Amino acid sequence: MKILVVGSGGREHALVWKLSQSSEADRIFCAPGNAGTEEIAENVSIPANDLPKLVCFAKENRIDLTVIGPDDALAAGIVDLFEAKKLRVFGPTKEAARLEASKIFAKELMSAEKIPTAQARTFSSSAEALTYCDEVALPVVIKADGLALGKGVIMAHDRADARQAVRSMMEERAFGEAGRRIIIEECLRGSECSVHALVSGKSFRMLATARDHKRALDGDEGPNTGGMGAVSPADNWNTEREGNFTSSIMQPLLDGLTRNGTMFRGLLFPGLMITDDGLRVLEFNCRFGDPETQVILPRMKSDLLPLLVATIEGGLENVAIEFDPRIAVTVILASGGYPGKYETGKSIEGLKNTARLSEVQIFHAGTKRQEGKTVTSGGRVLAITALGGSVTQARERAYAAIDQIRFDGCRFRRDIALRPAPT
Repeated sequence: MKILVVGSGGREHALVWKLSQSSEADRIFCAPGNAGTEEIAENVSIPANDLPKLVCFAKENRIDLTVIGPDDALAAGIVDLFEAKKLRVFGPTKEAARLEASKIFAKELMSAEKIPTAQARTFSSSAEALTYCDEVALPVVIKADGLALGKGVIMAHDRADARQAVRSMMEERAFGEAGRRIIIEECLRGSECSVHALVSGKSFRMLATARDHKRALDGDEGPNTGGMGAVSPADNWNTEREGNFTSSIMQPLLDGLTRNGTMFRGLLFPGLMITDDGLRVLEFNCRFGDPETQVILPRMKSDLLPLLVATIEGGLENVAIEFDPRIAVTVILASGGYPGKYETGKSIEGLKNTARLSEVQIFHAGTKRQEGKTVTSGGRVLAITALGGSVTQARERAYAAIDQIRFDGCRFRRDIALRPAPT
């Protein structure tokens, strides 16, 4: 099979890496890719948001399967365009992707289907939202309705912060059109868990769980990011919670989508908060997570390619999924200043030696080749994943690998998976 992976981050490098191990994979392209995908696939200089060019490339090169990485391409309807040209593509349609593209749509659906989530109010007027900030019990979480690269969520502990968040989103348009409407919701207490499931209509199969670390600084301090590291399996998950997840979240959600005439085919990734009162949905994501993909796929022993095909064509329940029982830990190396302003073009040293380490995998994110060197080109630069028989061993391997990598301004959290999640 000829395969095209759309995107340029660590998630896409991990997908290319895993798909390249399939006996059915012949040639793999990545658009636009990065310095890591360039080593194992053929990079194509088409941006992930240039949907017409991607469709033309897939048609002209007779691509057998296209896998969509980024959320904004899904929200823009890339799957609909591919399907209109009779091209096989992995990901939900534009209508189904509204689960992620509009937090308000997701909230309304959860309310209709009685899916447990935080209590919330929605606003399209900044004046009304500002008035509510003076009345609501604190702390609150303020969310942009649309996609904001994982940064459109602000926790406000006092009224001044809440009002500033509203103004930033709705008046200053810090996230563009994504903040035209917002949600203000109660702040849930507990520990987060990322659950990935392949979904084909009403059928779904769970993948391994993971626990993401979203805050920029050690001790879960600092601003939210797209994710600074992860551990898999999640240490706050068990069989009972999985049963509750199926009965109170996944089944009602898929039933509700079906009743609305929406067929979901692709990867559904609910972000969960495990509270004293049970599971609560924080948000829905309609694509592989980042950095969760980088920590989950190294544990997957099964061939990913037939799983993706079965998700699209049916028969998902008949395909085996097996995971390595060992622990995986992923640590993100970021550019100085991330998630705020940062510089790029910094030369990265030590990659070749690190690549030789046992049980360690380097996934590139914000990298490119420039004048024969690998340099930084984004906020999150690399994801270092290590496997171990225990969390301690996996952490030691990951951080030992990091010690060999250098670039100006490199920063990372030193406490990924250090402390178990509260249960």
